[in-house]
Amino acid sequence: MSKNVTPYKESTLKKKEQVEHMFDTISGNYDGLNRVISFGLDVRWRKKVVKAVTDTKAKSVLDIATGTGDLAISFSKYDIPLIVGLDISEGMLSVARKKVLNKDFENKIEFIQADSENLPFDDNSFDAITVAFGVRNFETLDKGLAEIYRVLRPSGIFVVLETSVPTKTPFKQGYRFYTKKMMPLIGKLFSKDKVAYNYLSESASVFPYGETFNNILRKIGFKEVKNQPQTFGVASIYTASK
Repeated sequence: MSKNVTPYKESTLKKKEQVEHMFDTISGNYDGLNRVISFGLDVRWRKKVVKAVTDTKAKSVLDIATGTGDLAISFSKYDIPLIVGLDISEGMLSVARKKVLNKDFENKIEFIQADSENLPFDDNSFDAITVAFGVRNFETLDKGLAEIYRVLRPSGIFVVLETSVPTKTPFKQGYRFYTKKMMPLIGKLFSKDKVAYNYLSESASVFPYGETFNNILRKIGFKEVKNQPQTFGVASIYTASK
């Protein structure tokens, strides 16, 4: 990222430790706020991620920065024997585990706490790896992406859903107003952590989206890299292979 944004600017903790604390704090109302802030569009975007993966007939999926598990759970509807949701925040994972408790797909999904920049898996372990709204939280972007490349199997697919910034008028002006003024305000009204949604807004604004992120993926070693802007460019879906 062009700027290393952290949730708590006065804190001496590393970014990943701050991110873990922040998501632990907001985990209880994260899903509801996400639906409100994205106008429910995040659900539609995640469906496109699922389709990109299932079209490849993947038999093992790792969802990094799984949060409360929505994307990982979406894969349970398909013939995918191995689904792993990984997150640094135990608070978020506890919500995810409650979602699958006593469901018929409970044994299809494993949720584990781990650092995305030090994945506890062997090389070439997964057919598909996904990250939804999580790569901008990596402390060291290149290191996290290199770890993903390491554990992805040759010819496997990597799919990223991440915020981006619209480039056309009037969408870029509307996006700037909404993310800088409205989104932090909504977060402050409904979240226990008053700075969390300031961070989420600021980190989105400095993330190297579009062709810049495509080039970072290529530098790591990914092939067939492309991105598809979503909803006037407020988000993008990136796909790549190994």
